[in-house]
Amino acid sequence: MRRKGVSYSKFGYIFSFPFILAFLVFSLYPVLYTAVIGFTDMKGVIPKPIHILDHPFQNFKDLIFDNVSFRTSLSNTALIWIANFIPQIVLALLLTAWFTNRRIKVRGQGAFKVLLYMPNIITASTIAVLFNSLFSYPMGPVNSLFEMLGFTHSPVNFLQDKTTAQGIVAFIQFWMWYGNTMIILIAGVMGINPALFEAAAIDGANGFQTFFRITLPSLKTIMLYTLITSTIGGLQLFDIPQLFLYGGPDDATLTTSVFIYGQAFKGSYMFNRAAAASMIMFVMAAILSGLLFYLMRDRDAARLKKAQMKIDKAAQATARGI
Repeated sequence: MRRKGVSYSKFGYIFSFPFILAFLVFSLYPVLYTAVIGFTDMKGVIPKPIHILDHPFQNFKDLIFDNVSFRTSLSNTALIWIANFIPQIVLALLLTAWFTNRRIKVRGQGAFKVLLYMPNIITASTIAVLFNSLFSYPMGPVNSLFEMLGFTHSPVNFLQDKTTAQGIVAFIQFWMWYGNTMIILIAGVMGINPALFEAAAIDGANGFQTFFRITLPSLKTIMLYTLITSTIGGLQLFDIPQLFLYGGPDDATLTTSVFIYGQAFKGSYMFNRAAAASMIMFVMAAILSGLLFYLMRDRDAARLKKAQMKIDKAAQATARGI
């Protein structure tokens, strides 16, 4: 008599059920509810019956065309993201090349990596308080240092200058995240076939050629992941601008997330406008992610796929002709 096999698939469903339930309740439902609110007149602290607007996209139209603060927040978000991501990825790549170079044996790599990654595990509130103290006016450490070195003759109120404030926020983001980017890139390099590097060394390639001809092309998938996560994170930038300068001075560090928070939980409690802004950012993130996927696609694989499709079509046409 054949013994009946034991199926363990049900245990997979049982163990995944808590996650699915939490995702539906705490992620999917809020997103869908937010999307619906964007088409309504929901506002105010006291709950009132909400209605779909006669012109459902009115909230979106008002934000894009009539709300100066929202457009300012978009430009600030883009500027701060660009100012912190470009040096972040450059430094992370340089450190990755240094730590993974087989010809340079860096002593104490583990300690260096921990120190470089350390800013990423410090809470944003702590960093905001730290930098607020460093650049405080008139007796902050930075002011004292500049006066001691003769760079300035009187205290400078750094946090009241719009360009300086944006630069500090961008630097904080860069300082917090370059270590994380470095660790991801190093992990990607460790996954490259060592035979490629050995072959390059045998062929006489130097470190520069090896990095740009082998390492960097092999990191395309990791770079795509880094770009997408950084783009989404940049669009959601909230904690440092909010905790550091509350979006000031004069909306210089007002990002889209700070704007959304202000619309929803300050003043008039415009939940409909905040929801509409959230959906706009969601669409922007989706479009930018899709664009990055398209630009960084494997063109060789795409060409081979097209060529194979042509061959298959020709074979089918020949078969039908026969």
